[in-house]
Amino acid sequence: MTTPVRNIAIIAHVDHGKTTLVDAMLRQSGIFRENQELITRVMDSNDLERERGITILAKNTAITYQDTKINIVDTPGHSDFGGEVERALRMVDGVLVLVDASEGPLPQTRYVLQKALAAKLQPIMVLNKIDRPDARPAAVLDEIYDLFIDLDATEDQLDFPVLYTNAKTGVAHRKIGDDSTTLQPLFEQIVASIPPPAGDPKGILQIQVTNLDYSDFLGRLAIARVFQGTLKRGTEVAISKLDGTIQPTKITKLFTFRGLERDEAEQVEAGDIVAIAGVEGIQIGESITDLANPAPLEPLVIDEPTLTMVFTINTSPFAGREGQFVTSRDLRARLEKELLTNVSLRVEDTGTMDAFRVLGRGELQLAILIETMRREGYELMVGKPEIVVRTENGRRTEPLELLIVDCPESFIGIVMELLGSRRGEMKKMVNHHSGRVRMEFSIPSRGLIGLRSQLLTDTRGTALIHSLLEGWTDYAGDMAMRPTGALVCDRAGVSVAYAIWGIQERGEMFVGPGIEVYEGMIAGENAREDDMNVNITKEKKQTNMRSSSADEAIRLIPPRDMTLEKAIEFIADDEYVEVTPKSIRLRKKVLDAKKRPKRWQEIRASVDASS
Repeated sequence: MTTPVRNIAIIAHVDHGKTTLVDAMLRQSGIFRENQELITRVMDSNDLERERGITILAKNTAITYQDTKINIVDTPGHSDFGGEVERALRMVDGVLVLVDASEGPLPQTRYVLQKALAAKLQPIMVLNKIDRPDARPAAVLDEIYDLFIDLDATEDQLDFPVLYTNAKTGVAHRKIGDDSTTLQPLFEQIVASIPPPAGDPKGILQIQVTNLDYSDFLGRLAIARVFQGTLKRGTEVAISKLDGTIQPTKITKLFTFRGLERDEAEQVEAGDIVAIAGVEGIQIGESITDLANPAPLEPLVIDEPTLTMVFTINTSPFAGREGQFVTSRDLRARLEKELLTNVSLRVEDTGTMDAFRVLGRGELQLAILIETMRREGYELMVGKPEIVVRTENGRRTEPLELLIVDCPESFIGIVMELLGSRRGEMKKMVNHHSGRVRMEFSIPSRGLIGLRSQLLTDTRGTALIHSLLEGWTDYAGDMAMRPTGALVCDRAGVSVAYAIWGIQERGEMFVGPGIEVYEGMIAGENAREDDMNVNITKEKKQTNMRSSSADEAIRLIPPRDMTLEKAIEFIADDEYVEVTPKSIRLRKKVLDAKKRPKRWQEIRASVDASS
């Protein structure tokens, strides 16, 4: 007898508790032994995910509830990783839409819900974090209904079930305050509301690959959903490539999911999610079908990238000291490998052999790629992020973002002034009378580059910023560049406390004493708009003469810690971020001060154009 199956994806805005809820579902389903040692957020297996507390890659798991197998896909909550969500929704028949009972629906909630409703998936609404002191479940539920109506949901989709959960303690309620102490109401609702998968186990084989994994023993693993037919181990099948060609291959091993493990299977029927081993060269979006009667599925359609950055080899004087992979051939091979698993990225050649243009969804997605490469031993340099500009019917268009800023009431004026200078238009302002205000803006994607750090500085770290691609609009013209210049080292050497003490009043330093520097390396941010060449290696002259000021104590202001994201946001058009396994440095593209063009003329021209 075939086991009943339900396929669901958990979708939500970043940090609303998706992975924590999956944790609780796994623990209460009896997957783990009683004495098994567990970590929190077991689905966030990637080091970067655990450090940042966010989900970056969509992952599969499965639990069993009363003889029903529930395949669960945990998805990222950040809009930069929207390509992962789009693929995950292709594998499932319904979605758990998780919303914070205090914050309410935010941009990514809107984005993932829009995709789920367009795919005609059955939603189950889950209001999480009901234990928060500022929880307002009734008001948030009204906001969710407004969002459904705004997204043109059908009457059937509007008739969604609602559950109230505290994922941290693993409790779900049908009504707030009922006597439930487990997630049983949630499991029952999934089995009752999510339709069983369609598809005939005896029909023509149709499988679509939505994700790739790698095993040291089995090679490339294709994670796919069986839409129709039955896949058996050892059978000859056809792979329908993205270009339309058919490639015969033999299935060597099949696996189904159970908790965090994969169980080997002899056959998998329509409706289930499967990992297929031994299929070399297969890519995301390709179909596996019957060899005699091929019936390939439509390839996956992923939203276009909106941001581009130049990746190039490290040409600084310190190149090759810390990294293992430093050549353009290494860089090209690594980017091509990334394209296999990350379908929302694009890589284009530039006019030179050692530089590549990488296109993605946002700064965070590209920063995660750079950080991953850095940890793998790569050395590279990256340029300032730029937006992708399209030309349609003779008109230049650029991406437009919906930006939501949540900040204390006292900073409304500062936020509006800053976003006004970046061509942002306010669409809506909501005051929940809790001391904080939520503002919605339409703003060109260019206006978001470098915005986060500046906004956090201006609001003393209290602002919450979320954005979502809204569409394309006419190119808005030039925009003001960074208003400050850089303090640039004028010679190689080791930074000295005495030299920094004399320079620090000119601006904010990025390097402390005892750091090796080279000519053209950026040591800090100048308080004025032009660049200043400084000697950070100057030592105090020794003398026998005594004076009242000679032994004055040197007090240094701690340097600003430049993380990868901060560095990418800071750099101007004539600068690079140098990334190595141990260091992140900022530098000018032209290291020699005599050959370097003056920057203040470009800045003044850009400010005049934007005003």
